[in-house]
Amino acid sequence: MGKKEVFSDQEIGMLAKRFKTLSEGSRLKIIRALHSGEKCVTDIINLTGLLQANVSKQLKILENDGVVTCRPAGLQRFYKISDPIVFQICQEVCQTKKEK
Repeated sequence: MGKKEVFSDQEIGMLAKRFKTLSEGSRLKIIRALHSGEKCVTDIINLTGLLQANVSKQLKILENDGVVTCRPAGLQRFYKISDPIVFQICQEVCQTKKEK
């Protein structure tokens, strides 16, 4: 049997920050909306049913944590997932929950 991998203190800090980012329902709705590709804020609002101010606030948090990137285009800003592993994390958690 192989050794169990242990997280370093630096990795624990990074994991805690990422899980904190993913722990808010509005952010998860935005991530779900971006699963099919890049979207402008208006599209995200329409897909999530969230208010514009909340979407903007949550997108900034997701962007600051490196989960999404933003591409300005004229008066609009387009967002996409920059770290696709978030989909795998969410799917793994959902699958584990279904199996219990």
